Amino acid sequence: MSVQHFDIVISGGGIAGLTAAAALAQAGFTVQCLDPMPPITDRETKGADMRTTAFLQPAQALLERAGLWSRLENHAAALQVMRIVDAGGETPKARIVKEFNASEISEKPFGWNLPNWLLRREIVTHLQTLPNVDLRLGTGTKALFTRAAQARVTLSDDSVSTCKLVIAADGRGSPMREAAGIPVRTTRYGQKALALAVTHPIPHENVSTEIHRTGGPFTLVPLPDRDGQPCSALVWMERSAKAQALFNLEDKAFEDAMTTRSAGLYGPLKLASQRTIWPIISQVASRMSGERIALIAEAAHVVPPIGAQGLNMSLADLGALLDLAQASPDALGSRDMLDTYHRKRHGDISLRVRGIDMLNRASMVEAPLLRDARAMGLNALYGLAPVRKTLMQMGLGVR
Repeated sequence: MSVQHFDIVISGGGIAGLTAAAALAQAGFTVQCLDPMPPITDRETKGADMRTTAFLQPAQALLERAGLWSRLENHAAALQVMRIVDAGGETPKARIVKEFNASEISEKPFGWNLPNWLLRREIVTHLQTLPNVDLRLGTGTKALFTRAAQARVTLSDDSVSTCKLVIAADGRGSPMREAAGIPVRTTRYGQKALALAVTHPIPHENVSTEIHRTGGPFTLVPLPDRDGQPCSALVWMERSAKAQALFNLEDKAFEDAMTTRSAGLYGPLKLASQRTIWPIISQVASRMSGERIALIAEAAHVVPPIGAQGLNMSLADLGALLDLAQASPDALGSRDMLDTYHRKRHGDISLRVRGIDMLNRASMVEAPLLRDARAMGLNALYGLAPVRKTLMQMGLGVR
């Protein structure tokens, strides 16, 4: 039986797992990164992840530490302004528009937006150049056995890897989390989200726009121009049945529905990619760690796609782990290290999950009186400058 030893084994080759491999290798650790499915790195390939990730300021700093930002920055669209629109009147027209400008709190944009398929392509290409990374995409994890001194991971090809630390970055149904016996609490909203790219005649001017009506937010996030046309990523959340019906529409009917739901703010929206759809849940693990294992990203927490929090929370997990590993490399994977990691992250995650849950429920309301209350709440929050500034800082993860 083949046995290899690494400092760290990462289960999961999504964006969080790949970034973790880059950051920890950059810090000098030997890393194995595993995923049963090779990543799709071309936008036109069936199954490509059409979602995008807005890297907020702290996440961008972590990408620089990981040696990745120089590969990514030329593909990124800056997010200078976050615009929230309430279109909850009798017809889908903007009745309240409020803008949060990054210049109020920083000299930098709020963040930078990139397509997920492109992130996978660029990070995988970078990892293939690193001598201390064993990238095994197409090979998954099958079993986990831990003791106080080390962990033993059995791979899907029956080979074995031993290590000081296992990082579970293997998604909301994480096999490694289940093997470690860490339970989760899950909330289902009866929603699905459509994710795709669109072009539009009115430039986005680096403004991310979140439009609230019923069913969930309709969010347009800037992307670089495509074929000379302004381009944005769209995440459209609706009740499950309606989302599925929209997904099944012919292209022209779907474009008309998008344009109507957008309150016409960008002019007629045109499809610039295939459509994808996935269910919306919230989920939180009871602990961020176990014996010789740390949970990050969706293995630890899942939130609705509101406020660009999901992957940024994931990279905050990674940043905390990276700091602890670099501070005491000899204690890598020890109980003290992992207990500290849990304490550093679990409270912040619980707070953010509750906040995003409240925002999502508010965005779903259908009754006119509740929609009016939501609009009044937006007006009140925006009108208080100290509150507005605090909300922006919390959104960035800097408070």
